[in-house]
Amino acid sequence: MTAIKNYLSLVKFSHTIFAMPFALIGFFLGMKESFHTGEWWGRNPFQKPENISSPYWFLVAKFILVIICMVTARSAAMAFNRYLDRSFDEKNPRTAIREIPKGIISPNSALRFVILSCLLFLVSCFFINNICFYLSPVALFVILFYSFTKRFTPLCHLVLGIGLSLAPIGAYLAVTGVFAVLPILFSFAVVFWVSGFDIIYALQDIDFDQSQKLYSIPSAMGKAKALHVSELLHVLSAGCVVAAGLYGNFHWIYWIGIAVFVGMLIYQHSIVKPNDLSKVNIAFMTANGIASVVFAVFVIADLFLS
Repeated sequence: MTAIKNYLSLVKFSHTIFAMPFALIGFFLGMKESFHTGEWWGRNPFQKPENISSPYWFLVAKFILVIICMVTARSAAMAFNRYLDRSFDEKNPRTAIREIPKGIISPNSALRFVILSCLLFLVSCFFINNICFYLSPVALFVILFYSFTKRFTPLCHLVLGIGLSLAPIGAYLAVTGVFAVLPILFSFAVVFWVSGFDIIYALQDIDFDQSQKLYSIPSAMGKAKALHVSELLHVLSAGCVVAAGLYGNFHWIYWIGIAVFVGMLIYQHSIVKPNDLSKVNIAFMTANGIASVVFAVFVIADLFLS
């Protein structure tokens, strides 16, 4: 049990709360589309048995596979980031307590965990459908590539956002096997939302990043300007969820969800100031955790109750 706890801590499993709700939005969007079209199992390596008339068993299987994909992909990305940044983490007082610098998990063990997570992700994608399997190496490249970006571009926050934005598109593809505008709008919302709050989180390491010649928006622009960039990105994120609401003809339940989501964006910017970073963790974890979970609940409720 101790080893499991160590690996869960290594990948910050609690941070799954950011992308998982948007993956569920994508899944249930695809599920509703399947209800509408009557197509349940196309473009899949499996065939629906002739003696089963209900497709629900198939959706349950896909739901489980989507959850496995989310967990394994994110675990691979986080563990790889910890493995690649281990020398920096040793020097940074804020991160020196992490599992690899403290010797709780060896670098080689972390790398093996990354490889295992990637393999489980690829296998799960194979059992979902063909398009998810064909695109799975692209997804892995994006989420693993993020770990290199802080070494050469301050736009690393956007790369992280793109990685997490694959969740709603991927989950929708898992059910339908085709691309659609609505999940893409939600993915753009994730890009801007995650990029914005990652900039806030990076404010904690501005001095360290500058001393190690690591790139980030705060280290390149300073605290005040970085917060303005974060605000702009969050305005764009809010615009995307509003656009999704209009395009998808959502009802009043959805708009309550938007109010909560936007409210949490405003709240986190109200408590983090250039000269006061004491509430960064509240903004990062609490505000964004509430934003994603509550928003997803209202979106899914709107899909099936309105």
